Amino acid sequence: MTKFTIPVDKFLSQPTPFYYYSLPLLEATLSEVNESSAYPGFKVHYAIKANANPEILKVISRAGLGADVVSGGEIRAAVAAGFPADKIVFAGVGKSDVEIITALEAGISCFNVESLPELEVISALALERGKVAKVALRVNPNIDAHTHHYITTGLSENKFGISLEMLPSVVDEAVALKGVELIGLHFHIGSQLTDMKPFEMLCDTVNRLNAEFNDKGIKLQTLNVGGGLGIDYNQPDLHPIPDFKAYFKVFADNLKLLPGQELHFELGRAIVGQCGSLITRVLYVKQGLNRKFAIVDAGFTELIRPALYQAHHKIENLTSPDKPLEKYDVVGPICESSDCFGKDELLPEISRGDILALRSAGAYGEVMASTYNCRTLPPSLLI
Repeated sequence: MTKFTIPVDKFLSQPTPFYYYSLPLLEATLSEVNESSAYPGFKVHYAIKANANPEILKVISRAGLGADVVSGGEIRAAVAAGFPADKIVFAGVGKSDVEIITALEAGISCFNVESLPELEVISALALERGKVAKVALRVNPNIDAHTHHYITTGLSENKFGISLEMLPSVVDEAVALKGVELIGLHFHIGSQLTDMKPFEMLCDTVNRLNAEFNDKGIKLQTLNVGGGLGIDYNQPDLHPIPDFKAYFKVFADNLKLLPGQELHFELGRAIVGQCGSLITRVLYVKQGLNRKFAIVDAGFTELIRPALYQAHHKIENLTSPDKPLEKYDVVGPICESSDCFGKDELLPEISRGDILALRSAGAYGEVMASTYNCRTLPPSLLI
């Protein structure tokens, strides 16, 4: 299996912080995705929100995946990277008129619609341009993914999607509107799921709804189960590639496609998460009354997940991996107390100038970076 390797010698003279990506690991991951999803009717899209680095997108596009986008900017990034328009699906709870028009003019394959007002606007804008927009309705199946509440999206009352109770009336409107064609249903129950049980529960709901629609004479072309497959943040070297075989097998075994139907997936973190690290340099080692702080030159402006989600990334001392272990709070330079990557981290003894790696930063690292404190967006290095 391809592993993530960090060529420390290449980093010694490189200004920090920066994002480092292993393209061999990304390519091996994509190969595993394609091999594991080779079931009849299965179609995989990459969720661009996870990482929109242009070079990363080009590699994923060449592997034959489609694109899941959530903004007009992501539509343009997908097209620029070579994703065919007929493989682009447009999700998102707040699509603006300009973004909808961008998607219509690009000729994307489907809008994942999240509310009745949005459906009506898409229909009107399509009719103004002499078009009929293909749409799938995003349904909240009321399945608790048991993940962080910021990334749980499938409960019945949520800013995303349409509740099961409201679905029949929205379907009636979708069928009646002249500017849209209802082609499918869309689901996404949450992110960073490592237990397959919620996906099995999702299959039960999808099967029931699919059968009900079919009995009513509404023939759906696509069923879209979103993404959400998690990665191993604690031991990335033991699991550099997620268990795609088990993930896709859950749907192959439990979801009953009708003849001619396609099953779509929208994976993001699982594809790019492990191929990237944030590389940072130690500025100071500060001894407090009871704690020792390793102050680094990266902060939540470069990797916001720990501050936003209370997430944890494995931290490695690349310069001195064999020194005796000591406890550190690894913190950044941002003028906020939440700018902390880890407390009581047991790491090889750290000195000023040491290079550290925050692993598993390929997803929601670079793409969520900011210029808070007037900081400069860091570069990326692809090996």
